[in-house]
Amino acid sequence: MDDQNLTLLDGSGGVIVCYSVSTALNGAGEQDASGCTPRGKHFVRAMIGSGLPANTVFRGRRPTGEIYSPVLAASHPGRDWILSRILWLCGREHGINRGAGVDSFRRYIYIHGTPDTEPMGTALSHGCVRMRNADVIELFECVQPGMPVTIR
Repeated sequence: MDDQNLTLLDGSGGVIVCYSVSTALNGAGEQDASGCTPRGKHFVRAMIGSGLPANTVFRGRRPTGEIYSPVLAASHPGRDWILSRILWLCGREHGINRGAGVDSFRRYIYIHGTPDTEPMGTALSHGCVRMRNADVIELFECVQPGMPVTIR
């Protein structure tokens, strides 16, 4: 994806805030097991992590009790870190990002925090939309379940 930004718009399409993000290293695509970031119309299906500390580590959408640190990272090389907050996305378009073989929700596509050492503006994720921890916490406070999300 060329534009590695997430823009929050108000009800009339005006920009509230824009964040630098990281989408999939494998590019855009909707197929199951592709490692790609799915495009199209989505909505926030679930919000996970309210009130938890920044850098809270999640596995399977549950906090592990760990707080990300360089020491923890060194003991788990290669781990795909999901930190701070999770906005779990669900596709709105049957056959495109919802349904058999292309379902964003069943693919566990999130907007989530990542280690602050990871570059933003560069495609590096496994399919999700990664954000800086402070940014995803700020965004989390501005959205609600059901809110529309469009990925281009």
